[in-house]
Amino acid sequence: MVSQHSELVSIESDSAAMQGMLELPPDPVGVVLFAHGSGSSRLSPRNNYVAGELRKANMGTLLLDLLTPQEDRNVSTRFNIGLLTERLGTAAEWLRHHASTAALPLGLFGASTGAAAALQLAAARGPDVAAVVSRGGRPDMAGEQALDAVRAPTLLIVGGLDGEVIALNQAAYRALHCEKRLDIIPGASHLFEEPGTLEAVAGFATDWFVRHFSNRSRSAT
Repeated sequence: MVSQHSELVSIESDSAAMQGMLELPPDPVGVVLFAHGSGSSRLSPRNNYVAGELRKANMGTLLLDLLTPQEDRNVSTRFNIGLLTERLGTAAEWLRHHASTAALPLGLFGASTGAAAALQLAAARGPDVAAVVSRGGRPDMAGEQALDAVRAPTLLIVGGLDGEVIALNQAAYRALHCEKRLDIIPGASHLFEEPGTLEAVAGFATDWFVRHFSNRSRSAT
């Protein structure tokens, strides 16, 4: 039996070194880059749970800290979508040149403000991004111009008890002109802490990435 590959990585950006964990199952069908939200990190138990479920479905994952601990203490930096997008783009480029991930379709999974960065990056990179998933995200913060330019299939997942964020996601959904879906999980709050709700997130995300990674693989043959 071939074991899973796990690698602590340090990715240099212009102004910081991003620390992360790359994990790859044998023969992965794609790789998902996680963009954490404000106040979160690569150690987020929710994102790590989702990442674990993705790996069970034969996808690689890269979870990393887009901000240094010092930067993350600054509220204005946490909400600097341009900076988060730049750092996320550096990580995506790193995956494109890493021997074990260079040939794999790329997916983006964003939470909170990380969803805005994921969508801005998807808009900028066009066909390089195979699919995007947002969990309890703020896709509205990507801006209408970026949302209009996104071509990657995009899934927005929101908790049914997260009223204000539902409205913001509905507005972003209307601004998207790609293949898209909005799933509202009944009984879930912003952090999906209620029994079964995070499992639902992972199930929706897994199905979305598997389908679109498979489509990308077929089109490449």
